[in-house]
Parts: sequence; structure tokens; C-alpha cells
Amino acid sequence: MKSPFPEMDPYLERHWQDVHQAICTYARDQMQEQLGSDLIARLNERLVVESMFAEPRTSYSNVRVVEQGIAGVEWSPSSASEAVAVAEPLVVQVGSDPMPQAFVEIMEADSQRLITVIEFLSPSNKLRGDGHDQYKQKQEELYAAKVSLVEIDLVRAGARSFILPEVQFPDRLTAEYYACVHRGWTLSRFELYPMSIRKKLPGIRVPLRRKESDIALDLQALIDQAYRNGRYDRTDYAKPCRPPLRGETAAWAKKLIKARKKK
Repeated sequence: MKSPFPEMDPYLERHWQDVHQAICTYARDQMQEQLGSDLIARLNERLVVESMFAEPRTSYSNVRVVEQGIAGVEWSPSSASEAVAVAEPLVVQVGSDPMPQAFVEIMEADSQRLITVIEFLSPSNKLRGDGHDQYKQKQEELYAAKVSLVEIDLVRAGARSFILPEVQFPDRLTAEYYACVHRGWTLSRFELYPMSIRKKLPGIRVPLRRKESDIALDLQALIDQAYRNGRYDRTDYAKPCRPPLRGETAAWAKKLIKARKKK
């Protein structure tokens, strides 16, 4: 069964780690077919330690209760506290193992010179912490190296973290999702793609070398393929969406979900 949302399914943010990996892979494959013989698209990844404390998150899969009480810690009550009933805490272990975060690179086949980087943003890029710091540093390095950068933000959680600061966005833009393209040979020119949650995701232009024609990246096709191959038709749409939908958008989503149940 297809998603009740014919556009970007906001419930996919619950499963973004899997969806992110999938759409990076599908984007590489989609662009590979459009590249000449001297250019290749490759998946790459960085390791990110997600911050557990800087910002609120929808969920953490690597937080678990590990024991009752504090092992290896001795309790010696003082005279002032002998009459106080002291409870044993429930110990929670917060995982801090680095998590791989994929992105796509287009490079020259022979020289391996980097031409363009395609990034699908994750909450860890948009919330304070290691992932955000690494991502901002990478933006600076790509800009200095005159490598083109395509940033695609299909998650609503967190603050926008494009190479173009959000304060520079035109005031009239109020979309839920955006893509931003910076061509490496320009200094202060940026291309914005505002995308509404209530409309089909567009194709966007991916720059190659300066005198070459752009190639197209069909975002809707990536999301549709990720939904189908990830079997997200089993999503429980009765649960609240996170981040929550509000106002007219919430009513619109409720109507779509209700229509799906009737099929």
C-alpha cells in the first residue's frame, strides 16, 4: 500500500536513520545514470556522536535502563542523613557510539577530484552537538575548495543549517522543506527550492563542472522508493506525528489518513 501522503510523508521522520541511508543510495543510483563516463557518484559517510543533552529529540534508540541501583558506589550515610530514607536510583545508560551518516559525492573518475557533494540533512546536523559542528566545518571546507554543495532538508525537526543562513531567506518563503544549491565557482549566489508538505516534491538541479549541463535529482521518486522498499506501509498513523503537525496542515493530514483506512 502507498503512503497516505502523495508528497513527503512526515511520519518518515520517526525512521530517519534508515530512510536517510536509503535515499542517499537511491540518489547515487539515479544520478549515476546521468553522468558521463568521466564522472562517478559515490556514497561516503562520516561518524557522528549525537548529543543527548543539548536539544530535545523525538526519540533515542540508544538509551536504555541497565540496572537498579548504583553498582560499585558505596553509601556511607552521615549523621545528618541517618534519619533520611534514601531511595535507590534507576540507572540509565546513554549510548555514545558514533553513528554513520551517509552523503553522496560526484567526482572525476580518474583524478578523484571532488566536484559536487549532495547532503540530505538529518536532525543531528540541525541540533547543537557533534553532528552540527562537523557539518558546519564541512560546509566551510567545501566552500573554500570551490566544491558545489547540494543540501536537501526533508525533516522538520531542528533549525535550518544550510550554507546559506536562514536569516538570508526571502521573507515570503514559509515552506516546511527546502533544498539549497551552491555552485562552487560562485561566491554569494545560492539557489533555494522551497517545498510544501502538501505538494509533490520537485526535481532539483545538481551542478557538475562549470561548463557542463546540470543533472536532475527527482526527490519524490527517492521518497516513494524508500517508503516502498522500507515497507513503511506498516506505519501506525494513529500515533501522533513528531514533530506535530498544526492547524490546517494537521487537519489535512488527518483527512488523508482517514481516507487511507477506508481503502
